[in-house]
Amino acid sequence: MQTSVIMDVESIRSYLPQRYPFLLLDRVTELEPGVRATGFKNVTINEEFFNGHFPGKPIMPGVLIVEAMAQLAGVLGFVSTGRKPADGVIHLFVGADRLRFKRQVVPGDRLQMEASIGASKRNLFKFGCRATVDGDLAASAEILIAEQVL
Repeated sequence: MQTSVIMDVESIRSYLPQRYPFLLLDRVTELEPGVRATGFKNVTINEEFFNGHFPGKPIMPGVLIVEAMAQLAGVLGFVSTGRKPADGVIHLFVGADRLRFKRQVVPGDRLQMEASIGASKRNLFKFGCRATVDGDLAASAEILIAEQVL
């Protein structure tokens, strides 16, 4: 497997329109355009969502785990098509199939994610995604993303 690109948060920001507090991808550690990507989110107690989810028992909301996987898939999609939001396109999360949660994600965890490109048709892309913590599966899904011209 060839690792062709590694991205820090500044590079990621050139591919994703999300910003604090909704940018949920800290680093891309492997990227093989057209094939797969890996990356992570460091989960800290300082996350805004822990104020209400849940007081006294902080757990990362499942929808944000899915969003983090979708953001990694979005970067993979952009790099694979050779485009960026600056080119007048955006990748929109349009669905998830076979979504499963297997483990809670709590402050101090590193949410390690993988995305691989599955089927694509016109402007729709399907990605197989997984999120793990210390090697234990936290969530998995098939994520659907649509490319839209702005």
